[in-house]
Amino acid sequence: MQVFLYDKTFEGLLTAIFDAYSRRSFPDKLLDEKEAVPSLFEEPYIVCTEEMKADRVWNGLGKRLSRTAFHGIFAVWLSEQPGVDILLFRYICKVIDSTKPVELNFGDPDILAYSKILKKVVQESHYVMQFLRFQQTKDGVYFAAVEPLYNVLPLVISHLEDRFASQSWMVYDMKREYGFYYDKQSVSEVSFSSEKAFGEDGNLKADLMSEDEQLIQRVWQTYFKSIAIEARRNPRLHRQNMPRRFWKYLIEKKEFRG
Repeated sequence: MQVFLYDKTFEGLLTAIFDAYSRRSFPDKLLDEKEAVPSLFEEPYIVCTEEMKADRVWNGLGKRLSRTAFHGIFAVWLSEQPGVDILLFRYICKVIDSTKPVELNFGDPDILAYSKILKKVVQESHYVMQFLRFQQTKDGVYFAAVEPLYNVLPLVISHLEDRFASQSWMVYDMKREYGFYYDKQSVSEVSFSSEKAFGEDGNLKADLMSEDEQLIQRVWQTYFKSIAIEARRNPRLHRQNMPRRFWKYLIEKKEFRG
């Protein structure tokens, strides 16, 4: 049995695929380069991530797949699911080896598993776009915290750039402790290594909010309560349309603290 060791990056995965075809040796398992290799495996092959190799594989896939399936590969990678790397490895190899399109061949267990994960990741990215709640800082930057099931922030950034092009904003993933900041010109990745400007609920500290932010939050909470019709409450449907994991960061679900 063959094992490949790599750096657990997307580029590393693509490099592993390039090397597998070059060596004509394909792994049964992909492990982190820092992991110990079980004795039942052969001497492991160490993958050295190279941008050129990764680009060649990626560009080749772009020529073989539809636009949706092509971008879906990275989306599935962002699922962070156990074993997703070897699943993608097998899926990509099938794309490369087949003379016909394989993306709709749901009789293949790998392609079916891939499509199920992709559907979940895309749905989560849509939830994030729906349930972001921005708070304005004294500096005029709009801040929103979120904690998605999957690492979907990279999938929603282009939408936010288009939707809020005239504003400076920051979206922060509380679970993975990183985010993206937009300065009206470009987007850059950010993380906080020291004291954060917000609490565990994603709420900005009071001294960092703009003068009107607390008032705006109070008005929004009052409006949200006023339009609710008690006789038509359906908690089950409510949780289905607005998953409970997002409530923690929704202004309308918080008690006002002013």
